[in-house]
This record gives sequence, C-alpha cells and structure tokens, in this order.
Amino acid sequence: MPSFKIDVSTAIVFVATAPEPKMANKKTGERAMDRDNPSLGLSTVGLLVSDEGEGNLYQVTIPETGYPEGLAPGTPVKVIGLKARDWENEFNGQKRHGISFRAVAITAVA
Repeated sequence: MPSFKIDVSTAIVFVATAPEPKMANKKTGERAMDRDNPSLGLSTVGLLVSDEGEGNLYQVTIPETGYPEGLAPGTPVKVIGLKARDWENEFNGQKRHGISFRAVAITAVA
C-alpha cells in the first residue's frame, strides 16, 4: 500500500504518551518487528501535533532505536520521516479500517 509523507516542519509536537513496545499478538506477548529489519522491535508513542490552530493526537509507530531513552509526556520533540498509510482488515466478520502513522525517528527538542 502506498504511504504519504506528512509535513510537520511548522508544527509544534509534544509527547502525549511515553513509548511502549508494539505488540503483534497481545495474548502471546509477541512483539511487532520491523519488516525491513526483522531483528528490530517496534514501539508506539502518542504525539500531540499542533499546527495552524488545530491539535491532533496520533499513535505513531517507530523503531525501538528511533527515540531517546526516558522520553516522557510533555517533552517537545521533532519527528523525522512521518508517513501515513490507510489500512483495512476483517476480524470476526467485521471490516475495520483506519490510518496508521509511522516515523523513522523522534528526537527531543532542546
């Protein structure tokens, strides 16, 4: 599926929820791994993105090596390589769809 770059160069971005390991299977505890680098685990972080008078909360997937240790809620950050991709799947006979967000890295702003 195609993905689309998101320009956050003029946005103010804060951590809303600290990074947590992304699970491929919550029942078994299996961690989601990067498709391009299968030895690299993925994490999710909640980001509050404010731009042009509008604020939105996004759950963003990032590689476990793509953020600094101790990234806490309220920390202003810069997002590198943010992309959006639509998805659709069927679970128990119900179709679900949405947009997923992925970034290459997140760095704290000094």
